[in-house]
Amino acid sequence: MIKGFGGVFWRTKDLPGVKRWYSEVLKLEIDEWNGTIIKPQKENETIFSFFTENDNYFPTEQQVMLNFQVNNIDEMIKHLEQIGVPLVKDMEISEFGKFIWIKDPDGRLVELWEK
Repeated sequence: MIKGFGGVFWRTKDLPGVKRWYSEVLKLEIDEWNGTIIKPQKENETIFSFFTENDNYFPTEQQVMLNFQVNNIDEMIKHLEQIGVPLVKDMEISEFGKFIWIKDPDGRLVELWEK
């Protein structure tokens, strides 16, 4: 039985830079062991989903895409603008919520979602 999302792990060529980016841009407190624990809150959910190899929802050369649920996407956009992190494309709104995308220092597409 699945209790919750276990984690996301990947390699990087620039550990200090990537840690700093996720700390500054997404306000994740990255600990000395190079990670953080995100404890789910009420109204928070983690989606685990598969995509075909040629699905264009995110770049085909990218094996994994991170999705972070945010409380207020408009506030997040203001934060990103203030620190100079551009959106990869305009916000999309659907029956599932609001979505925006940014890239991390390694060029990975990161999705931010307000439900």
